[in-house]
Amino acid sequence: MTKNKFIRISPFLLLLLAASCTLPRFQGREENKNIPNKFAIQGDTTNSASGSWKVFYSDPNLRSIIDTALNNNQELNILLQEIQIAKNEVRARKGAYLPFVDGGADGGIERTPRYIRNGAVDEQINIENGKKTPNPLGDVFVGARFSWEVDIWRKLRNSRDAAIKRYLATAEGKNFMVTNLVSEIASLYYELLSFDNQLSILRRNIKIQQDALEVVRMEKASAKVTELAVKKFEAEVLKNQSRIFDIVQRITETENRINFLAGRFPQPIARDTTAFINLKPDTVKFGSPSQLLSNRPDIRAAEHLLSASRLDIKVAKAAFYPSLILNGGAGYQALNPALLLKTPESLALMIAGSLAGPLINRNAIKADYLSANSRKMQAVYAYERSVLNGYVEVANEISNITNLSKSFTLRESQVEALNASIEVSTVLFKSARADYMEVLMTQRDALDSRFDLVETRRQQWDALIDLYRALGGGWR
Repeated sequence: MTKNKFIRISPFLLLLLAASCTLPRFQGREENKNIPNKFAIQGDTTNSASGSWKVFYSDPNLRSIIDTALNNNQELNILLQEIQIAKNEVRARKGAYLPFVDGGADGGIERTPRYIRNGAVDEQINIENGKKTPNPLGDVFVGARFSWEVDIWRKLRNSRDAAIKRYLATAEGKNFMVTNLVSEIASLYYELLSFDNQLSILRRNIKIQQDALEVVRMEKASAKVTELAVKKFEAEVLKNQSRIFDIVQRITETENRINFLAGRFPQPIARDTTAFINLKPDTVKFGSPSQLLSNRPDIRAAEHLLSASRLDIKVAKAAFYPSLILNGGAGYQALNPALLLKTPESLALMIAGSLAGPLINRNAIKADYLSANSRKMQAVYAYERSVLNGYVEVANEISNITNLSKSFTLRESQVEALNASIEVSTVLFKSARADYMEVLMTQRDALDSRFDLVETRRQQWDALIDLYRALGGGWR
């Protein structure tokens, strides 16, 4: 006669599994990864941002400042501690799906009333050599106990993986900060060079105006002009002399800002200002838009956070399913310490398991699940926004560099024309064929044009630095 073998499933377990399969619905979508194949202007297939910033910034003085800032900048060092905190979170998540084992000893004493079941049973038991069970009753245990949640739905491992993704996003946040720090220092450095050149131009112009003032004074002595002409030229010289202090103050503030970013107290910034106006910015290879996804730290960080949000959904979903928890222990346990180490009589072993899951009033779990889905949608939009922002920044700077190059060429011609007009106006004034106001306005226009030329050169460097940053350069 054969027996039919079958597995009996508890109705409670069936109810538990059925309840776990009922999940709230959430309408979401995946991120849009479509990105244009090229920028408005077709670029080279390579991307200048894929190399080290030390190659891009060739000025040794600038490179020295950036190196100092990367070691000393306080805000960057604060962020490095945030990375360490995220790393510790990963370590904690890794330990969550391993068994928790505690070792130690505990003891206690209990007096059991005689006229209850436990007391009556203890009264009839001989524990050793005919001795009755003592009352009060002691209990001493030495050993280890463990508790282990079996990760059958990958809830704990997905939580660990989400923490790893957030750690990677924090690291990319550090890279993004390094990119911005390097670009800000470079921008301030070239702004400092432009102030130095403006100061030099202003001092040369003051010398020209002082020479013109002497000519006007001689013309007044010969009654060719009035005192009004002399005062006008004196006022122009004094105005430009006062502008020197304004530029000097800007130089001081810029130097101090650079020193602050470098994490040090104010000190002179080493630099070579002689060749600034003729220092033509290099060409940046901007490659294809798809390279932004691997070069820009903010896009990479948004991608890691999006991956983490997907794992968070899986963790929240696993909360609907039953959890299997194993508990156990091993050691020695006895009524008093004298009997504790008797083997095998005092040897204690225990193992138990529990399977439990939510059945009724799961609103909190549903809310966590829906919130995880909403946070995932936030991460989707944040990722798409970072990609779109990166593309727009690059497109703007490519256009800016082109227009500034054309503007610089025209301003160079303007400076040359006005420099020649100064000599012409002076000659005409001496021969009484030009008014003193024409000489004065010509010198003023020439000074402004030189300032504008220096400013345009600085804007060219800023555009180049911004393009390099927008392409994702500056953190390698």
